[in-house]
Amino acid sequence: MHIALFFGSFNPVHLGHLNLGKYMIENKLADEVWYVVSPCNPLKDQKDLIDEFLRLDMLIEAIKDQPQLKASDIEFTMPIPSYTIDTLNKLAVDFPKHIFSLVIGSDNALIFDKWKNYNEILEKYDVIVYPRKGYDFAKVAGLYPQMKLVDTPVYDISSTQIREFVSHKKNVAQWLHPSVYQFIIENNLYTM
Repeated sequence: MHIALFFGSFNPVHLGHLNLGKYMIENKLADEVWYVVSPCNPLKDQKDLIDEFLRLDMLIEAIKDQPQLKASDIEFTMPIPSYTIDTLNKLAVDFPKHIFSLVIGSDNALIFDKWKNYNEILEKYDVIVYPRKGYDFAKVAGLYPQMKLVDTPVYDISSTQIREFVSHKKNVAQWLHPSVYQFIIENNLYTM
């Protein structure tokens, strides 16, 4: 089985994340998409990061009616900070019959050389890159010709924007799965 791994903070998970997973399945780029919740991304500011179990719960709610989309908490038991190469290698050992690919945005592809053992990732795993607004696909192709660029729709929203809107009491329902929106309201998340 071919598994596309989509790592992220998912703080919170939004419709862009979900639609990307559905796109991967519908276009036969993977049999399943596993969303790997990262407790701590070494390349991101952690100050607005809520508890990883809350982020996992929101993700589970968001994908509960999508059997080919799965939530993974594998990094919860691994050393922090989480490094993608370590998680990829652990999954390869734990699931030897699966083929794993890494899914990243063009923003991350442009700083891929900052990732731990990025050359090993490129040697051992396929890397699938989706477009992010303002991050040049052509430049990614020039830097890493072995990466597979997929022309998915551009989802012009980010978790950062959603957190900011929630803290300013702006409506964010249009960017979230209804269950995630309800979870945020009920748990009074991102209100600062």
